[in-house]
Amino acid sequence: MRLDHLSYAAGPDGLAATAERLGAALGREFADGGIHPRFGTRNMIMPLAGDMYLEVVEALDHPASDKAPFGQAVKARSALGGGWLGWVVAVPDITVVEERLGRNAVEGHRHRPDGTELVWKQIGINGLIADPQLPFFIKWETPGDLHPSAGADEQFSLAGIEIAGDPLRVSEWLGESVDAPLEDVKVDWVAPHGTPGILAAQVQTPTGIVRI
Repeated sequence: MRLDHLSYAAGPDGLAATAERLGAALGREFADGGIHPRFGTRNMIMPLAGDMYLEVVEALDHPASDKAPFGQAVKARSALGGGWLGWVVAVPDITVVEERLGRNAVEGHRHRPDGTELVWKQIGINGLIADPQLPFFIKWETPGDLHPSAGADEQFSLAGIEIAGDPLRVSEWLGESVDAPLEDVKVDWVAPHGTPGILAAQVQTPTGIVRI
């Protein structure tokens, strides 16, 4: 189990403008990631060192975004003005998580602009919706060299995350200590005084750490 990516919901100005704003702050552009047809969403990504990446995601005007939990989660966060949606951990065997949570993972896929298809399974979105401090789980079914972090500039990495939440609750959800998937990333846990979840991400850039 390891930290895979952070997901940021587009604001009222839309996907491209949100990605452009975050990219300007970080000093690097986001790339078009493609459409998630099963979820009614699309994304733009920024690869980071350490097999991680940042994702900006937007719900499409499509029935799938109303039916799929991930589309619902994105829509709800964007309706609040956009911002951090959640964090995602990659697991080597998603059946273990399925058995623990008592439900099946759903399949996801998207085609990159070059036509390459990325395929994965994910589970735990309903947990995220109910309690935004909780991550969801992903199992990639495409080769590692196609992972969205491929081609990362090693000068850009995730230095830290600020999460409003309870590490004990998150560890219970993960089925192991929260320190395991986040061992390479500094985490500041803040007692929530409102909605729990990611408050900010700290990204190491060539010019220093940028807080988003």
